[in-house]
Amino acid sequence: MRTIPVLMTLLFLAGCEANSFWPALPFSGEPDRMAIAAAESGEIEPDAQQIRFRIGRRQATAVLIQRQGERRMWRAPGGVVVATDGARVVATAGLPQIVTGTRFDGPDPLEDPRALLDRSAEARRLVDVSGASRDPASMRFGLAFDCRLRADRTEDNDIVVVERCRVPGQSTVTNRFWADENGRIGYAEQWAGPGMGLLALDFD
Repeated sequence: MRTIPVLMTLLFLAGCEANSFWPALPFSGEPDRMAIAAAESGEIEPDAQQIRFRIGRRQATAVLIQRQGERRMWRAPGGVVVATDGARVVATAGLPQIVTGTRFDGPDPLEDPRALLDRSAEARRLVDVSGASRDPASMRFGLAFDCRLRADRTEDNDIVVVERCRVPGQSTVTNRFWADENGRIGYAEQWAGPGMGLLALDFD
């Protein structure tokens, strides 16, 4: 089972002090502190890698502050941090409900959207969540997402992947990812915690 244990990093980046868990995290080294300062000040360099967030009426530009392979951490003003693995949100901080960890049971079919045009795929992952206060009573561990992904062509010959997930005790979760003809995902709308609206990410 592939694990993305990024909670402690996110808490640190959202404003907590550094701690002894830092060396054990999957992201090597410390985040780019200049990028963090730029994100907070809103003075983003034109060539800085960034994405747009939107959840409900809240919108923000987030700056890349750390990366390792396909894993990236993005920070927006106000301490909102989102960790992505490819286009997939795997952890968040600074929101009313936060995703504290994601564990994949096998490969993520979203890694190759074009393959989903020929056949649908099933995937399973376990997700840990918490309230923003991190009160133990608000924490839930191992929410099981049993998902089916399929893809279709749009009128512009791009690819849209629809992922529908069954989650015990939750309403059905539907995520959507839009990719170009090369399989690169440029826009996504996906679940970001219980009771939260879909988190939209614009990578272009």
